[in-house]
Amino acid sequence: MRLFRLTVTQLVDDGTYFVVEHDGVLAGCGGWSRRTTMYGGDQSPGRNAALLDPATDAARIRAMYTHPDFVRRGVGRLILSLCERAAKAEGFRRADLAATMAGEPLYRACGYQPAEKFVDDHGGAPVPILMMSKTL
Repeated sequence: MRLFRLTVTQLVDDGTYFVVEHDGVLAGCGGWSRRTTMYGGDQSPGRNAALLDPATDAARIRAMYTHPDFVRRGVGRLILSLCERAAKAEGFRRADLAATMAGEPLYRACGYQPAEKFVDDHGGAPVPILMMSKTL
């Protein structure tokens, strides 16, 4: 069963992308980045692969996805904790993310604080985004 098209090759190439399987089925995935781009896939405009400085910049939590059959079973929280631990191990003291409305409750429950809210319409359909941040 094909669930989605992976379009975050920079995260995969950097080794910062996690996949959670349950009995051979993709339950969820997500990653973190030490690069400037905040969100969006390979096809998104405005990509910036410049490296962030852990002493002054926040790591980026990116490309979080939980299959609908696995929501509310700890998959998203597991991936998020793996990302946070890995970013912290590389010296990052904060993490930022661009939350969709579906992900916002999880991120709030995991300690992320809301910042700026905006609508991204680069993909054709407007998508509400809430920027969130957390001290690691």
